[in-house]
Amino acid sequence: MPARIGVVGFGTIGKRVAEAITRQPDMELVGIVKTKPDYTAELAVKLGYKLYAANQDSLRKFEEAGLPVKGVLEDLLENVDLVVDATPGGVGAKNKTIYEQKGVPAIFQGGEKADVAEVSFNSLCNYEEAIGRRYVRVVSCNTTGLLRILCTLNKAYGLKRVYATIVRRAADPKEIKRGPVNAIKPDPATMPSHHGEDVKTVLRDLDIVTAAVVVPTTLMHVHVVYAKLARQVSNDEVIELLANTPRIVLVEANKGVTSTADIVELARDLGRKRYDIPELIVWRESIVVKGDEMYWMQAVHQESIVVPENIDAIRAMLKLTTNAMDSIALTDKTLGVKRGTLI
Repeated sequence: MPARIGVVGFGTIGKRVAEAITRQPDMELVGIVKTKPDYTAELAVKLGYKLYAANQDSLRKFEEAGLPVKGVLEDLLENVDLVVDATPGGVGAKNKTIYEQKGVPAIFQGGEKADVAEVSFNSLCNYEEAIGRRYVRVVSCNTTGLLRILCTLNKAYGLKRVYATIVRRAADPKEIKRGPVNAIKPDPATMPSHHGEDVKTVLRDLDIVTAAVVVPTTLMHVHVVYAKLARQVSNDEVIELLANTPRIVLVEANKGVTSTADIVELARDLGRKRYDIPELIVWRESIVVKGDEMYWMQAVHQESIVVPENIDAIRAMLKLTTNAMDSIALTDKTLGVKRGTLI
């Protein structure tokens, strides 16, 4: 019998996770929760999703708008094995009280503080730690991108220290409240940024320092990373490792993929829905290894990179499979997530 899953919040992450759940052979989407009867609520109904209101006040608004609504959040919780909370940062922590009262396990997103959950999660790093847990936090998009490659390198070679500069997009494409922005803004101006500390909620003993700036783009984030490895390796060895790691893709500037715009255009040409790119993108030419030191540049699609991790976290928490690679393989097959190359 498929696991019964609810999604609370139907924004950038929530709508993608909801769709991903419908593609899983071992999961069933019971319904989604929204606060207001806007066009995304109408879309959810059109897609066949059962709609629940966040509370009684929201319920009245849905009924007045003539949208078919099954009940409120508490009603959804009576009929699910687990919820994925994809609400804005801070809201999930408030919702946790309701989940606890109803005895329902929950997954939270990276906008919440780490102490909202028992485990901060990344599929390639610590799947086993999430098995059977009641509250798990899937880390943010930037942290997910960093962890995919850092855990891979750490398992293969060991890591001594990491420095990363994160060039952040100013806003998601549909957001207008943050832009237009005509500046490069330190985020924050003090160092280190929070991203390295977030990485350490998973790779607890890693010596990592990060800095971040915001630039006027909406497409993707870019990271410039330095790592001190525990042993000497070669460029070819690292490239082979990354090319064979799930959810990591190598692109080449000398073939025309010179920017995040080119990556997005390639995703469009491949027919990717919403041009989603859940893979971590690494520029092959940027990989430079000198003995035990490594440098590279990578790109993160902030809207979709955490979606596969949410699906894997469901499997771990509900013990649908206790093997990380089995879950990753199934998730990637159902979602069309690539390794090595996008084409």
